[in-house]
Amino acid sequence: MYVVIVPIQIEQGHRDEFLEALMVDAKGANNDEPGCLRFDAVQDADDDHRIWLYEVYKDESAFQDHLKAPHFQVFKAAADKWRVEGIQGSARGSKNLWPTDAEWR
Repeated sequence: MYVVIVPIQIEQGHRDEFLEALMVDAKGANNDEPGCLRFDAVQDADDDHRIWLYEVYKDESAFQDHLKAPHFQVFKAAADKWRVEGIQGSARGSKNLWPTDAEWR
């Protein structure tokens, strides 16, 4: 499996527009990509302009397919406009420990 954990800081005043585009991507990944096993968008407890994405793909190829999907392009356009630079993904391409690949549902 291929796991991506992404912290996103949204520019002040653009949270609603950003989240609208993010939901297009999240729903598209979950509903339309057989290689996407999970795509969660999580609100930070201390900062309503900080979002965490937790994405699980069957493999790196499935993740690369995600990056080419039309719904990802909607998200990318919003991120290019309203994402604050300087915050990097903390676990791009990591491996999950639990559940194991064989136990994943």
